[in-house]
Amino acid sequence: MGKQIFISFLITVHRPIYKEDQIIYKYRMKKSPAPPKFSSKNPKNRKSNISRRKDISHDDDSIIYGLHAVIAALQNPVRKCQKLTVTKNALNEILQQAEIPPNLEVQEASPDQINKKVKPGTVHQGALLNTAQLPEVSLETVTATSKPIIVLDQVTDPRNIGAIIRAATVFGAGGLVMTRHNSPALGGALAKTASGALEKMPLVRVANLARCLESLSEAGYLTCGLDEEGSQWLGDIPRDRPIACVMGAESKGLRRLTKENCTQLVRLTASDTSNFATLNVATATAVALYEIIR
Repeated sequence: MGKQIFISFLITVHRPIYKEDQIIYKYRMKKSPAPPKFSSKNPKNRKSNISRRKDISHDDDSIIYGLHAVIAALQNPVRKCQKLTVTKNALNEILQQAEIPPNLEVQEASPDQINKKVKPGTVHQGALLNTAQLPEVSLETVTATSKPIIVLDQVTDPRNIGAIIRAATVFGAGGLVMTRHNSPALGGALAKTASGALEKMPLVRVANLARCLESLSEAGYLTCGLDEEGSQWLGDIPRDRPIACVMGAESKGLRRLTKENCTQLVRLTASDTSNFATLNVATATAVALYEIIR
């Protein structure tokens, strides 16, 4: 009898959790109080609030800001503009140089309201344009011009690339080639630094830079990788073939595979400058282009 009572007690205490218990458990979990919301008054939570704001737009291909960049985009018939957020003063200046498309949404805003739509510290000059990406350009289209071409090997700084695009436009380059990955968006800081040149310079994005260099060679281009250990000065390169200047990132320079696929490696200077600091990649590109076309 004692054994039967003991067994009955165990069954009562350690009975399995039935489906009804699980339903009650889930219900109680849903009814549990929500975690406290972040408060902007608490300094520890300000960063979390900022990162969660939905009105902040990161630089991408569809955002252009700055007066020169916005005006050039509005003047470009290929560019499909979607919405212009602008201050009253900036709109007056834009209307003096460009026409507003009839189907473009224009929203007047204060500088502070525009600040909330871009990254902190962005100098937008009171003009923010939402737009579709520019149509992609093929490598064959660029090589058909036989003009100098700039090839960027994983240059990632958007302001450097913007300055390169600006210099390439001034010196009459036929196009600029950059990798599809490890490259910044074609908008935002890049577009602003290019100061309108983004709308004029054909840009080619490639998945494989080594194959791109092979294609350039097959198209008759001399692919010159700028490297401080180059065996020849850029100024001594013959001009009987169109030249593609291959530029590496400032910190790493040209990658090994990129060097191997260049026709030759060249220096930017005629004399030994090993004891002198190297140039910024945007400045070096401008100097190289000048040397090629002079």
